[in-house]
Amino acid sequence: MSLTNQRPAAGFFARDRGWQPEALTPQYKTSVARSPSRALLSMPQTLSEVTGPVFGHNVIGALDNDLILNFAKSGESAIGPRIIVYGRVLDESGRGVPNVMVEFWQANAGGRYRHAKEGYIAPLDPNFGGCGRAITGEDGSYEFRTVQPGPYPWPNRGNDWRPAHIHFSLFGQGFAQRLITQMYFEGDPMIWKCPIVDVVPHREGIESLIALLDMDSTVPMDARAYKFDMVLRGKRSTLFENKLEGN
Repeated sequence: MSLTNQRPAAGFFARDRGWQPEALTPQYKTSVARSPSRALLSMPQTLSEVTGPVFGHNVIGALDNDLILNFAKSGESAIGPRIIVYGRVLDESGRGVPNVMVEFWQANAGGRYRHAKEGYIAPLDPNFGGCGRAITGEDGSYEFRTVQPGPYPWPNRGNDWRPAHIHFSLFGQGFAQRLITQMYFEGDPMIWKCPIVDVVPHREGIESLIALLDMDSTVPMDARAYKFDMVLRGKRSTLFENKLEGN
């Protein structure tokens, strides 16, 4: 496997592994069990895996990109600082990628997920489900409305905390085309104390995961706005947790 940014014969860019974290990072304890213990094997996908099964993009509902309302009772809404998250999905040349299904999920404003095995004692918000989705436009743009998630503790080294963040999953036309990453918020001091963030080897790589506050796109008396672009591949590809070897 090429470790440079040269385009191989198959037409895909390999990642710059100096930009991506190592799979085994003991300060992030889960990586010890998840990281491969043997040499990686290339498993090319078949045509049928890449082209199907496919998503029906018309299944997106009117409130799927509005986490403030999509789980709320009629006349009610999720509790927390309202924000708009927007950006573009880009290829390695900076061109927008249309028709990408963007899924997002997060903790509520108190830092708690709606999950059966959640161990944090912060309260659930009965009007917040914590997930949604959108389809990118012709220019690769997406947008959704939500509440800013809170930080939360996790049992890594006794007193580690995750910074406020939102998970993203990007799907192409088929189920096999999935990339997963996380977005952080500009100005959050917890970013620099997180063992998961700390595995990214360069500050520039970490900063590429931080959404910037965009006051020009805020809604007065309603919501602040954060801009977060994702680059699918190339030397400065966004860090995708499930594709450290490149895509």
